[in-house]
Amino acid sequence: MHPLEKFEYCPRCGSKHFDVNSEKSRQCENCGFEYYMNPSAATAAFILNERGELLVERRGKEPAKGTLDLPGGFTDLGETAEEGVAREVMEETGLEVCSAEYLFSIPNVYRYSGMDIPTLDFFFRCEVKDCGVLRAADDAAECFWVPLKDIHTEQFGLRSIRQALYNFLERS
Repeated sequence: MHPLEKFEYCPRCGSKHFDVNSEKSRQCENCGFEYYMNPSAATAAFILNERGELLVERRGKEPAKGTLDLPGGFTDLGETAEEGVAREVMEETGLEVCSAEYLFSIPNVYRYSGMDIPTLDFFFRCEVKDCGVLRAADDAAECFWVPLKDIHTEQFGLRSIRQALYNFLERS
C-alpha cells in the first residue's frame, strides 16, 4: 500500500475530495492544498573503538526486534542530521559523540505500525568521548563491540543497515 492511500481527508480544510495528484502527492479539490509525501530523515552511526571493533546493538523493539542494528534513529524537528545521530547514540548507548563525519545516504522503507514509511537514511562515522560508559537503553536491548571481520550483514534486520554495512566494509 502506498503511504498516500492512508490520507483520505485534506489536512487543511477536512474535505473528502483529497485526491491523488501524482505518485508523490495528493491535492484537495476544495481548497487547493497539495500534500507531498517526502521521506523522513533517519541516521545511523558507525562507531569503532580503539581495537577497531564496530559498535552494534540488538534491537529491543519492532521492526526486526532481536536482530542486530547500528545506533541511530529518526531526526527530530529542527535537528540537523549530525545532531540527530549524536542524540540517538546518546539515548541508545550512553556514549557522547564528539564528531560525526557524513559518509553516504540510502533510501529506505521503514515498516512502522503497519505502515511503510519512506525514509532517507544518513550514515555517519562517529567518534565518541569514552567507550567505557557503554550501556544499552531506549530502543537497544544490548550493545556490544564486534571485530569487523566477524560482521555478518545477514544478522542485521533492516535492509538499509545491511546495505550500509556492505558499503562501509568495502571501504574499510
